[in-house]
Amino acid sequence: MKKQELIHLHGLLSEVHTQMETWEDDDVDISEYESMGVRPTSIHRSKTDHKAAVFKMATGITAAMEETETERVAPKAD
Repeated sequence: MKKQELIHLHGLLSEVHTQMETWEDDDVDISEYESMGVRPTSIHRSKTDHKAAVFKMATGITAAMEETETERVAPKAD
């Protein structure tokens, strides 16, 4: 994946996080991500930094989703 694509993905995950924060019962712990100091607008940072930030943000988001989801949904196509 190119650096520009990683920055775009980083921005999209940031939007997902913002949306999840607006929901009343979701608490997304992204402290590891925030400690990195890499934001989607940090275009001067390296590709490796953005890749690590994307993984940490995605981990925080999925952990929050796993906490709120108690019932498994069977995969099926419409």
